[in-house]
Amino acid sequence: MLGASTLDQQLHDSYFVVAHLHYVLIGGAVFPLFAGFYYWFPKMTGRQLSERAGRWNFWLFFIGFNVTFFPMHILGLEGMPRRVYTYSAANGWDALNLLATLGAYLLALSVLLFVGNVARSLLRGTRAANNPWNAPGLEWATTSPPPDYNFEEIPVVASRAPLWEKEFPVATVTGLPDTVPSVLVTRLHDAVPDHVALMPTPSIWPLLAAIATTVLFIGTVFSPWALIWGSVPVGITLIGWFWPTAEETRKHQEVEVKPREADERVAALGELSS
Repeated sequence: MLGASTLDQQLHDSYFVVAHLHYVLIGGAVFPLFAGFYYWFPKMTGRQLSERAGRWNFWLFFIGFNVTFFPMHILGLEGMPRRVYTYSAANGWDALNLLATLGAYLLALSVLLFVGNVARSLLRGTRAANNPWNAPGLEWATTSPPPDYNFEEIPVVASRAPLWEKEFPVATVTGLPDTVPSVLVTRLHDAVPDHVALMPTPSIWPLLAAIATTVLFIGTVFSPWALIWGSVPVGITLIGWFWPTAEETRKHQEVEVKPREADERVAALGELSS
């Protein structure tokens, strides 16, 4: 709404702008963040957050959010500028500012309740089932928390809500080499096995590449020359990342096959059993 220049000209640098920003930011981002945390907390930790505390958390935050920022719209329309810490009592802004302050205390109380709920649940919360919400997503098809390998058997996805199907099928893939990390790659449109992709082994180079890239972008904030000298460590780390080690080369050569044998291996990999 502040993109309308005629309205923004009147409301510019007023408390209306502060209120509008926080309504969008908190209403559009913070509430969903809380919801996502409550939703995936059982999957991440294997513990359930207290539903009773969660209801109190929501209502205190919802009421505190509106009590804090709705009065600021009115204050802005009445002419109160932002970035001020005091004002004359003759302006008549005292009551709405006091109301906003009380709402901020409610917000703080809600956040403290949330932190306490998380701490208590981590220590002695109810054990979470694999799918406590009866959700349709694949993350709820494994244990809570999930094992390092996620799925012992590959799930077969035939709809947008696979866990709501009457029978949730899994598939066993055979024929992959066990001497080097590999994964079966299928065709995009029909999921027919196409080829085996050899995966890289654990390495420090991706971390170094990420650090070098971060330094490059931060450096460009201070000097355009950073784009040049910062590209050097980025290039070195990328070369180190993609350059195969002698051990990787040896293992890859062990599993390399001729084109005809590759077709036969892919055909064998297509044997899926439910």
